[in-house]
Amino acid sequence: MAEAQGTRAPGTVLEAVLERVTYANEETGYTIARASPARGGADLVTVVGPLLGAQVGESLSLTGRWSSHPKYGRQFEVQSYRTVLPATVQGIERYLGSGLVKGIGPKTAAKIVAHFGTATLDVIDADATRLAEVPGLGPKRTKAIAAAWEEQRAIKEVMVFLQSVDVSTSLAVRVYKQYGDASVGVVKNEPYRLANEVWGIGFKTADAIARAVGIPADSPERVKAALQYTLSQASDGGHCFLPAPNLVADTVELLALPAGAVAAALAELAEAGERVMAEDVPVGDATVPARYLAPFFHAERGLAAGLLALLRTSEDRLGAFKGVDWDKAFAWLRRRGDAELAPEQAEAVRLALTERVAVLTGGPGCGKSFTVSSIVALARAKGAKVMLAAPTGRAAKRLAELTGFEARTLHRLLELRPGGDAAYDRDKPLDVDLLVVDESSMLDTVLANKLVKAVPPGAHLLLVGDVDQLPSVGAGEVLRDLLAADTIPRVRLTRIFRQAAESGVVANAHKVNRGQAPELDGYPDFFWFGCDDNDLVADRIVDIVARRIPARFGLHPVRDVQVLTPMHRGGPGAGNLNARLQEALTPAREGLPERRHGGRVFRVGDKVVQIRNDYQKGRAGVFNGTGGIVQALDTVAQTLTVRTDEDEDVDYEFTELDELQHAYAVTVHRSQGSEYPAVVIPVTTSAWTMLQRNLLYTAITRAKRLVVLVGSKQALAVAVRTAGTGKRHTGLTHRLAA
Repeated sequence: MAEAQGTRAPGTVLEAVLERVTYANEETGYTIARASPARGGADLVTVVGPLLGAQVGESLSLTGRWSSHPKYGRQFEVQSYRTVLPATVQGIERYLGSGLVKGIGPKTAAKIVAHFGTATLDVIDADATRLAEVPGLGPKRTKAIAAAWEEQRAIKEVMVFLQSVDVSTSLAVRVYKQYGDASVGVVKNEPYRLANEVWGIGFKTADAIARAVGIPADSPERVKAALQYTLSQASDGGHCFLPAPNLVADTVELLALPAGAVAAALAELAEAGERVMAEDVPVGDATVPARYLAPFFHAERGLAAGLLALLRTSEDRLGAFKGVDWDKAFAWLRRRGDAELAPEQAEAVRLALTERVAVLTGGPGCGKSFTVSSIVALARAKGAKVMLAAPTGRAAKRLAELTGFEARTLHRLLELRPGGDAAYDRDKPLDVDLLVVDESSMLDTVLANKLVKAVPPGAHLLLVGDVDQLPSVGAGEVLRDLLAADTIPRVRLTRIFRQAAESGVVANAHKVNRGQAPELDGYPDFFWFGCDDNDLVADRIVDIVARRIPARFGLHPVRDVQVLTPMHRGGPGAGNLNARLQEALTPAREGLPERRHGGRVFRVGDKVVQIRNDYQKGRAGVFNGTGGIVQALDTVAQTLTVRTDEDEDVDYEFTELDELQHAYAVTVHRSQGSEYPAVVIPVTTSAWTMLQRNLLYTAITRAKRLVVLVGSKQALAVAVRTAGTGKRHTGLTHRLAA
């Protein structure tokens, strides 16, 4: 039995069955729903308040008060609620058939209740194996239902305890999946473990639990957990380390404790050398006392050492190119492809085939793809084993289309396993002579380290990417740091080819990158819709995506059009735009199943994106940023199936739907490495802090055929003028100089 705690004195009690949820805010838990009272007629009533975690079909005992809303009329304001088991045959049948218990749909529920009557729930609770008595339920099905019922009961127990310490019910399933029967013990005795071990629970939630179970505010355990949380937050912002004074100051602000106590706890952590590592890192003319979380420290050191080892080895798996006649080689390429390499492209080809590590960078229309195709063609002509990879499924697909050869995601290439370990590493390297990695601006320090470990001595590694795009979502800015290190050979392509320059997408991307205003008129593939009212921007975007682009360009509004927004919150943010676009493109339809999870409703046809690495899913894991379309939704088996960008069908339990977000609109950061036929970009004053040149440039360069900007010219001018947020705290360039 789940019970949510309120802060006000108990008031009126309303017994009701939850019929449907019309709105739910995942962050606050505030919910608007319709419920049918157990007594007092058949009319539905509106209930509002902290109901997140309650499921449609559940019988609830709601404590609160009746009120009258000036617009929506009479409603029940919930202070707290608890689930209650129904007592009537009809109520029990409805409860069991509502999708709460995996494996029981309406038809199976009717059979079970017809057999056991009002004793149904008591029978399942006491001895679920008796379900085998029901005609049509075999041993296998009975066992599955019994296991689902037992798990549901265990989760409810965790839920009750978590709610007793003011924690959202939506976290109970995650905690239970991590710790099983030990869940309550961990929550009571080691709450800060949750911040490190349970996805979605940060320090603040763990700290709230710790306070509720009586851990003192100045406990060393609390201070150390806060220091690690602050470093973790910094890594989420792209930093590999924080200078010690910054780390102490940020943690002092978080905890409101004296700086001395925080500095002492940091010193203890650094001295232990397990979770936090200390090292002085040269930055310019100064030396910074850097404090790393251990994984980023080891990854950065390992990446630098691995790159230097590749550069310095005497082995060369492409030794045939040492004495090659380059004039003949380029003439062969010219005959083969009916096109000639520009001088800087030719230099890049030579570099990639003669240096063990090389970087190729440049903006759109500068010929990176043709250069890569030329490198691959020459290497294969000499019998070399060539592998092509990219950080995302979309980028890998595009690389394969451009070169005519197979390309894989880095995760599949390395065969990452649960926990993040790779099947290929220093002890078991890839069998490759030339490895080409596209979209390398997306490489974070941890993934780049795994990649370099898997490259055998003597093989050549070519990293290709646009350094002017946003850096990786993960910690580090690997491509930028490599280009800043004199030890790494590189070529930057700068010439924009004439055919590409005729495109408004390419021309305006380069204008923005130079800090110049884009040309908003005169191009058939670049459009501007002015709208100074931030509240109306969402209306305009929905109209453009759902009606205008499909009508004029024949593009599919879900498959071909992508909204890229600077931020998640607000009217023109991804959250609101997803809700609006879903309603326009995949609305609710009578008779079609849907599933509400937290504040989202999932339907067949929805465009979605994975928001965390899950190594257990699919053939070889499903990773943060993987997109797809919902293909099926089974309310009885409680599974949702997504067809991913990599053409793989992946099943999600209903309890795992917090791994998915709608993706009709995504943040620009999440779009990295992807390319779409058309992109629509809100540029508004509501996103002041995110209006930056590299963000706008990245958004524009995601488009293959069409860009539409919507917003105010004032916001556009700010974005073009603002160079960016500055360098991340990394030590890779310094380590590469060693």
